Amino acid sequence: MKYVVVLGDGMADEPIAAIGNKTPLAYAETPAMDKLSKMGEVGMVHTIPDGMKPGSDTANLSVMGYDPGVYYSGRSPLEALSIGVPMKDTDIAIRCNIVTISEDDVPFEEKTIIDHSSSEISTEDCEILLDAVRKELETDTYRFYLGTSYRHCLIWDKGEVVELTPPHDVLTQVIGQYLPENQALCEMMEKSYEILVNHPLNIARRKAGLNPANCCWFWGAGTKPLLSDFTEKTGKKGVMISAVDLLKGIAVGAGMGVVEVEGANGGLHTNYEGKKDAAVKALTEDGYDFAYIHVEAPDEMGHQGSVERKVQAIQYLDQRIIGPLTADLENKGVDFRLLVLPDHPTPVRVRTHTSDNVPYLLYDSTKLESHTWNYNEEEASASGNFVARGHEILDKLFDTDTIKVETDL
Repeated sequence: MKYVVVLGDGMADEPIAAIGNKTPLAYAETPAMDKLSKMGEVGMVHTIPDGMKPGSDTANLSVMGYDPGVYYSGRSPLEALSIGVPMKDTDIAIRCNIVTISEDDVPFEEKTIIDHSSSEISTEDCEILLDAVRKELETDTYRFYLGTSYRHCLIWDKGEVVELTPPHDVLTQVIGQYLPENQALCEMMEKSYEILVNHPLNIARRKAGLNPANCCWFWGAGTKPLLSDFTEKTGKKGVMISAVDLLKGIAVGAGMGVVEVEGANGGLHTNYEGKKDAAVKALTEDGYDFAYIHVEAPDEMGHQGSVERKVQAIQYLDQRIIGPLTADLENKGVDFRLLVLPDHPTPVRVRTHTSDNVPYLLYDSTKLESHTWNYNEEEASASGNFVARGHEILDKLFDTDTIKVETDL
């Protein structure tokens, strides 16, 4: 038996009037998921532990079987693992987004955050900009490391875990009240704007109709993580397929394999087919028992506030990964269990994450059932199936009979 998780980051949402009071998941054309749901099980799962912030870090740890209350030490340290940062026990890792803030003639603290991803900037462009920042701001205490697209890392030697605000939580808002209380971090953010605002690359981006990547934004501080080995924990040899450093970092920390897929960029037009092919190869040729396919696009479109593009991302997930993946495994005669779910909702209305329950779809190629439900939030909730502790959903996939199923949502 092989096991697959297909994680549509931020895929869950709220009913939206513009699409007939349906969620993007219910509105999207998803023939593959709806077919599998009728032969399997749908339900809801609570992925964000009570009292914790609804981030992709805590949520994906849950889905991968790690209780965030036990294992979570901050978001950026997980990403640091992915990009090979040599963290010491006394280091603090901080996410360094290169974002777009307004360029009006007002004091820095009165500017507005416009775009957390700077028009989904490429890693190649960000490397040029981060080098400019590094030359001016890097010291023995603060070191910058290149990540992927707009997502990078700052290591603070002998630092402290400070409260910092994610940029996607305050889009369109004046930044003053969300700047770090730590003076050194705040000054570096302001100086980064001065370095980047008139950088030749940003001048070219404006001319091309793209948002300038004109400011470093710090958030997600944490200490070096310690995850238990995935294979020892589950008895399964696992592989991660994702464009996002956070997910690759979780995999590195858990001793899982990581497959780099050319053209996988975390955006709407990522290499869906390449991710599917990588999973099939890992499971059928490379000796892996478990593949985790992470797709960032629905989350990014939710942050952008685009209903149309979020629907498109969900349809791409269905038609370019889930449908072909199941067909390939069936054609190769592989028995498999498949779990499809978001990590958290990213409602278009609020353009950030929420802690609401998310729908799951569980399919077993050897145990076909017969139902009428489709895969979406409403029907998954109506099923009566509920996993109260998100880190136990993987047990349900592995069929270890340790999951507690509730009937009252």
